[in-house]
Amino acid sequence: MNKVDTLIQNALVFDGSGAEPAVQDLAVHQGKIVGIGPNLSFTSDHCVNASGLALMPGIIDSHTHYDAQITWDARVRPSPALGVTTAVIGNCGFTIAPCRPKDRELTMRNLTQVEGMSLQVLQHGIDWDFESFPEYLAMLRKNQCAINVAAYIGHSSVRTWVMGEEANKREATAFEIAEMAKVVREAMAAGAIGFATSTSPAHNGEGGFPMPSRLASDEEMMQLTLAMSSQGGGVYMVTKGGQMPVSFLESLAAASKRPVMVAALLHNSTNPNGVFNDLKAITEANQRGHKLTGQVSCCPLSMDFTFASAYPVEGLSSWKPVLGLQHAELKTCLASFEFRAKVKEELSQAATFRLFNSEWEKVHVVETFKPENQVYEQQSIAALASKAGLDPLDFALNLALEEDLRTVFTAMLLNSDTDAVAKMLNHPHSLVSLSDAGAHLTFFNDAGFGLHLLGYWSRDMGAMSLSQAVHQLTAQPAEILGLKNRGLLREGYAADLLLFDPQTVGRGPKKRVFDLPLGAPRLHTDALGVHGVWVNGQLIADQNGMLENTPLAGELITEFQ
Repeated sequence: MNKVDTLIQNALVFDGSGAEPAVQDLAVHQGKIVGIGPNLSFTSDHCVNASGLALMPGIIDSHTHYDAQITWDARVRPSPALGVTTAVIGNCGFTIAPCRPKDRELTMRNLTQVEGMSLQVLQHGIDWDFESFPEYLAMLRKNQCAINVAAYIGHSSVRTWVMGEEANKREATAFEIAEMAKVVREAMAAGAIGFATSTSPAHNGEGGFPMPSRLASDEEMMQLTLAMSSQGGGVYMVTKGGQMPVSFLESLAAASKRPVMVAALLHNSTNPNGVFNDLKAITEANQRGHKLTGQVSCCPLSMDFTFASAYPVEGLSSWKPVLGLQHAELKTCLASFEFRAKVKEELSQAATFRLFNSEWEKVHVVETFKPENQVYEQQSIAALASKAGLDPLDFALNLALEEDLRTVFTAMLLNSDTDAVAKMLNHPHSLVSLSDAGAHLTFFNDAGFGLHLLGYWSRDMGAMSLSQAVHQLTAQPAEILGLKNRGLLREGYAADLLLFDPQTVGRGPKKRVFDLPLGAPRLHTDALGVHGVWVNGQLIADQNGMLENTPLAGELITEFQ
């Protein structure tokens, strides 16, 4: 074979293994890498002169929430243009399958609360051409996608399937746990990558009720993990609350003999040792032969929000009275002296982990709606409150109420200490992840996390070599997740590729675009320095962004090693 589909020449090749790069050619034919080395003798109608550019495997995003969006947007914007060639959906157990028709409205309303999604967008956009999880996978396979996708079976959906409206109100009976285990085994047989759940106190559904998985007993967790592993495979993924000890997660890994993925390990400046204590416990579990990995983020966790949907503080117990309230009732509660007093009291108490810990200097006004309030924009609430002689909570709520809850704020919540984050990124048992792509669309967009690691952390900060950064985005997640023939540039491997300029790679500033169903907005970041993204040999993005009319070449991944 002398002629191939695509020939990339003279690229600085980072093969994903962490080895030093070398200038080489790479040949692609029928979706596979068929040659790699200097001066390959192949010919092609599609030759790419990559002199001065770097070539690596495509980014594997292990923590996304495209479960709903993928049913109306097969190109799962914006991930492909940001170098992602494989995404894992269903994280935290917030899935839309399995789901009976009678539970669809509740499922969408829960996602509106916990994942910051627009109810109208979900109602208009989701294609409910399924009920069971195997039917959901069959739909994804039929519809195809621009990138490769693997899917967790989600705990909250499984609970709702078995328990209905009781799922978020009580513990399950032994019979119900057995029924849930059947659903999990069925999903694994159909090709789920594993079982995902959450015990995080920040994860609330409609009306402030806990997401269903938060009501699970330890016995339920154990039985469903064993159901996941009963056929010899699966990854257990959990976004854990502070009350869930790593020792219990180790017991799940020991009993199932399967990897445990622990999210979301983020650095909290008010409790600087908390995340490192978890990583220490994860290390000790690995030393005992139990595979635990901590999902960490290379991005500062900042969120845009309004007090009509104030996700950063919704994990506070004192905030629960306003959850689920509609406009007029919500405004009355936010104006209440008694409500504010309870919030202030809780914020004054030490916390091991919560999204917001009274760091008002990290909360800024982004956009106001009354001309006379524009002077507040780009200033911190701490500074504005001090100038006004008010408590910061009172200043923020007063401003929001004056503007009918339309004022946009931004909060730098976690991961703001660069030294601490660099230490987390280089930990031997961490996995760079947590993009949350597909969720919190109006709050933040970290879908470009991989480009941020390559540009900011490797090139600009020197926190790791570029070879190591590539490894952390490719071969490492592929190995943990059991992805076959992906994550490395090797002959016979899938041609999932990212071509980029090491001098300019990164993610651009955030901006608002209006491409969701009904023209709803989301935050977007453009890729910087990306020259080409291929999925199974198909070019899907170039230096101008997403190619909209190319064939959908992504595979639904249902077999793992």
